[in-house]
Amino acid sequence: MSEKLQKVLARAGLGSRRKMEAVIAEGRVSIDGKVVSLGERVTEDQVIRVDGHMIKNKSAEKEICRILAYNKPEGEICTRSDEEGRKTVFERLPRLNGARWISIGRLDINTSGLLLFTTDGEFANKMMHPSQQVEREYAVRIFGDVNEAMLNRLRMGVKLDDGEAKFLSIKESGGEGINRWFHVVLTEGRTREVRRLWESQGVQVSRLMRVRYGNIHLEKQLPQGGWIELNLKEVNYLRKLVDMPKETETKVQVDISKVKNTQSRIRRAVKKHSQHRKAGERRRNTGRTRN
Repeated sequence: MSEKLQKVLARAGLGSRRKMEAVIAEGRVSIDGKVVSLGERVTEDQVIRVDGHMIKNKSAEKEICRILAYNKPEGEICTRSDEEGRKTVFERLPRLNGARWISIGRLDINTSGLLLFTTDGEFANKMMHPSQQVEREYAVRIFGDVNEAMLNRLRMGVKLDDGEAKFLSIKESGGEGINRWFHVVLTEGRTREVRRLWESQGVQVSRLMRVRYGNIHLEKQLPQGGWIELNLKEVNYLRKLVDMPKETETKVQVDISKVKNTQSRIRRAVKKHSQHRKAGERRRNTGRTRN
């Protein structure tokens, strides 16, 4: 059975269907060695390349949509590799055979909290698209004087360099004086949007953590650097948000004894990863001292 080429490329996590249509129109895609144009269809046994790189072509029926919830620590970046040797969010994720984890949006290096990953590129692109209006909630600590007039401006909308932006809701959640905590909600993921909104009012964000994406909350028992795979009900809740069909299979274990051991497994994995990182840093520092 054949599918539209742009749909296959989007599912592989290369971008939205519209973006893939532009890539095809630019003559950057080939099928079985022949450059193709927009409107082409492709079957599973054909070889697809984009800019010379082979792309995995697996039918949607055979692909299981998997989603991870990851508790990102500060100091990690949302790329697969970094020339400066900084930690990346992909280093701690479980390994996959015949698939890869795709980040649903990003958090900057100084932001912690809930980050979602999936194996379904088309789903990831839909979740990130502003038209879907999926809520993101953040816990934010503000340094500076905050008054009601300022909060009203942030709810009504302020002009940023890339257009108007606003918080859907703002709730105070603790602190006193010039260090106060708020929970804010918005429905898009522009670069550093939460920080820029507050900075437009002359105050600074001293801590920022994402605590919710849609109806998926950051679990309190999930340690920083830990991940947990969403169950079928949670996966289908998110898929319904972006008008995608229900998934019928899951890789999540339902054995009760395994569920009880999930927390200790996560903590062991986080501890092991941290020990490896520290050992590597000591070796690099020793090498610099000798040189």
